[in-house]
Amino acid sequence: MGDIRCDRHGKVWLITIDRPAHMNSLDFAANDELVEVWRAYERDDDAHVAVVTGAGDRAFCAGADLKTYTVNFARSPAPEFRTRYTNGPGFGGITRNMEMDKPILAAVNGFAISGGFELALACDIRFCAPNAEFALQDAKWGFHACDGGLIRLPQIVGLGHAMEIILSGERVNAEHALRIGLVNRIVPAEDLVAVTLDYAQMLAKRSPLSHRFAKEVMRRAVGLPLAEALRLESRSFYDLGQTEDIVEGTTAFREKREADFKGR
Repeated sequence: MGDIRCDRHGKVWLITIDRPAHMNSLDFAANDELVEVWRAYERDDDAHVAVVTGAGDRAFCAGADLKTYTVNFARSPAPEFRTRYTNGPGFGGITRNMEMDKPILAAVNGFAISGGFELALACDIRFCAPNAEFALQDAKWGFHACDGGLIRLPQIVGLGHAMEIILSGERVNAEHALRIGLVNRIVPAEDLVAVTLDYAQMLAKRSPLSHRFAKEVMRRAVGLPLAEALRLESRSFYDLGQTEDIVEGTTAFREKREADFKGR
């Protein structure tokens, strides 16, 4: 049995990092396993939404396993590092070079530290338990984040809050995370996965093409001039108009029923 569990709930995948004895940190094998799960999720046309969480009640993911991963990772020869890491999947798969336009939710059930924090940042929506804590502690150990923390965090919480988190290496609790927009909701720990799955099931009833096109626009629009970004948005809207989903959606609205989207 591997370190990554994948449970299918209809169109929703629940992906669990199952290394509670190691605070759900990832070694190389577990990281590669998670990468393959994400690839399978992206390929599966019947998978519309994913939820990622950690086993147990202490940690979502405590980042890379310091004993087996971090030093070997940082000291890999430059050509190997460039091929395997810089140009390959990031930590946890989705943090780099795995652009995924299906929705991904994080159910943060405890510590989200360093790479685990970056994995949560790579998700679209974050729900957390009251005991959740977030930190990029790299500055305490002589390096800095390298799987999206320096890039995504300022986009989500703003430059000032990001500077405080990154430069200090201090932990942020759930209430502070909610206040600065790092998480969307705080949910009682015993209900966290169920509530996140319920939300994911609601998303799975929406048009999957609408999700994919909208995510692509938001992702590609970062850094574009406003006029160019607005044209990108308009063109994407037009492309949706050529799909069966928009016909089904507007028909369902007229007939006062729930739409049955096929993703076509």
